[in-house]
Amino acid sequence: MANAAVIGYGFAGRCFHAYLIGLADGLDVYSIASRNPERRAAAAEHYPDAVIYQTIDQAIANDQVDLVVLATPHDTHAELAIKAMNNGKHVVTDKIMCMNTAEAEAMIEASNRNDVLFSVFHNRRWDWDYTTVKKIIDDGLLGSPYLFQVAIMRYGAPGGWRGVKSQSGGILFDWPAHFVDQALQLVDSPVKTVFCDIHYDQHWETDIGNYANLLIKFQNGVLYQIEIGNLAKKTKPRWYIQGNLGGLAKYGIDPQELAMINGNIDAAEQNPENYAQVSTEVNGKVEDLIVEPVKSSWKAYYQNISNVINDNDELIVKPKQVREVMRVYDAAMASSESNEAVQLS
Repeated sequence: MANAAVIGYGFAGRCFHAYLIGLADGLDVYSIASRNPERRAAAAEHYPDAVIYQTIDQAIANDQVDLVVLATPHDTHAELAIKAMNNGKHVVTDKIMCMNTAEAEAMIEASNRNDVLFSVFHNRRWDWDYTTVKKIIDDGLLGSPYLFQVAIMRYGAPGGWRGVKSQSGGILFDWPAHFVDQALQLVDSPVKTVFCDIHYDQHWETDIGNYANLLIKFQNGVLYQIEIGNLAKKTKPRWYIQGNLGGLAKYGIDPQELAMINGNIDAAEQNPENYAQVSTEVNGKVEDLIVEPVKSSWKAYYQNISNVINDNDELIVKPKQVREVMRVYDAAMASSESNEAVQLS
């Protein structure tokens, strides 16, 4: 049994990390740390057998702690992860991995130097929409995809530190962290160029931006567009993909989060209205299909972490993969400042 210390007990620490760690065989929520006294009290109530700390330093000083999980603001990930790894702890950071590629490389170096596991919580590799899209592509229903458009367009002010650019990195550093990771998994080609435009409006009292449009061009010609907005009163498809033999549209987001917040991730159900819609060419004729979701589970992420620590299994979300995500982010931020595409390869 590996003992995990969850650092931070806000929404992510409470509803995502502690909950999912508790469902993994071979992992235990051994301790929780929070600077907020009310959250420490809530943690003690939710996990009466856990050791409750105020700081990460107290947690990593405990020899019983094997794994440190960072559910803290983005700008703290690099410093805290390196500190924990230098103390011999395995580390998982929430997404986004960190603020830039230089930090990512320092984190990977600390993992290698201390011979400890390091991974990033990209749970959305197990989203039903992503696994469904991947199967549709693998089955050849779209032929060769040449255009991906993915979006989360919502209306609402960002809360807490997520609305502070110096701590969060900006609007592009939230949901799109998963989108970029998925793009690099779906398209088997190096990134060629990155273009990014970020719109700022004074509607919300925040400096993170209200809309970001990120265009990733791959060497094989695939164009991957990522949009994120917090000032949009009309939604867009979560996925819109075109290939030389077919097209796909899918609305709605993965249902696991709501089920998890309600206390039972296994109760997740996809609304049939949000099933993927595919038009594909079969024997020279176009057929319209409704594709039911390929169900997977976010529980797989921490089960893999447990299996790596306890049984030396292969790590699924590898730090070098997420380093490539950060290279895209560096290019995106440079592009947003210069208003020009940035060449990556």
